[in-house]
Amino acid sequence: MQPIQWTDNHMPQSDDKHLSIMSLDNVERAYRFHQSFPQYSVTPLANLTGMAQNLGLGALCVKDESYRFGLNAFKVLGGSFAMARYIADQLGRDVSTLDYDYLTSDKLREEFGQATFFTATDGNHGRGVAWAAKQLHQKAVVHMPKGSVKIRFDNIAKEGAQVTIEEVNYDDCVRIAAKEANETPHGVIVQDTAWEGYEDIPGYIMQGYGTMAREAADQFVAATGDAPTHVFIQAGVGSLAGAVQGYMQNRFADKPPIVTVVEASAADCLYQGAIAGDGKLRIVEGDLQTIMAGLACGEPNTLSWDILRNHTRFFVSCPDWVSARGMRMLGAPVKGDPQVVSGESGAVGMGVVSAIMTDPQYATLKQKLGLGEQSRVLLFSTEGDTDPENYQRIVWNGAIASI
Repeated sequence: MQPIQWTDNHMPQSDDKHLSIMSLDNVERAYRFHQSFPQYSVTPLANLTGMAQNLGLGALCVKDESYRFGLNAFKVLGGSFAMARYIADQLGRDVSTLDYDYLTSDKLREEFGQATFFTATDGNHGRGVAWAAKQLHQKAVVHMPKGSVKIRFDNIAKEGAQVTIEEVNYDDCVRIAAKEANETPHGVIVQDTAWEGYEDIPGYIMQGYGTMAREAADQFVAATGDAPTHVFIQAGVGSLAGAVQGYMQNRFADKPPIVTVVEASAADCLYQGAIAGDGKLRIVEGDLQTIMAGLACGEPNTLSWDILRNHTRFFVSCPDWVSARGMRMLGAPVKGDPQVVSGESGAVGMGVVSAIMTDPQYATLKQKLGLGEQSRVLLFSTEGDTDPENYQRIVWNGAIASI
């Protein structure tokens, strides 16, 4: 069985200029925007008291994003807010004046017209962009990498988007979407991958993700009586990880939690950068084959990387069995704990925490993290069973065993 790989953060710090992207004020604007949607409700925080006791932790809570806007994943938070920010910028207005009612009105179409929003996705982000475009009476074009499953394709198409599966990996799909957006009148790329010259919209997407982080922090304090001591957050390009790290750093500035970034070993670009230790980006190429499709990204978001290199304490690279273990544990919890239906990209944090707390080969990491009976741990299940057949294959039939 391939082991989990990990490293602590020994990179030189930068001037930290991007931490302000996730300021409390910026996140609050995104939060108020999402609250204007009739579909909005706070997603549950599963307080796994039995699991915490079983693993030897003080508290273990999991933010369950399978309930987000009826889309089974958190991604819509980023895409919808970025689209609203783009429209606000084009109109010369503050996004706080553009709520759901205005964005879906005839008045917006008269003042703004119609844009075509392009994106690349493994499924969840594209579905969120397509859904938001439909709500706002805009157009969406979505490109998916090879190997994308049909149900994720179908869920995007049902939202009225033009969607294709390309014979290239995710990062090449991003390049296709960017090229088409550049060649299309009123074309806009909505991607959480940032690069030089394309940073505004990825920053807006990160702020949109802040809604989830803000909710989770509020719920965690209410459930446990205190802030988390440890946060485990998964990463593809790193936008979500940077958003959560940035928000937690600003929210709990006096005593920020120890944040560990978790990646799929087939696409561990952030881990590779941390291993190199020089603060420079690293790119992972190839087909990026992993069950964690939402994390199968080989080129980091430059904004997020800057936040992570300055504040994240540990980087972890995980084989597929880690996620499969987490899916089973959340799907069949300790008696009395709530069930969390968590997909391949959502459950890897649970798998990591379980392995660290129970497997002697990770004793050094456990000790360095300081995980024990006084620890209060926050995880994010970022998707539900977005591929139901594979979910059942793993959870019901025991595929990808960890022993």
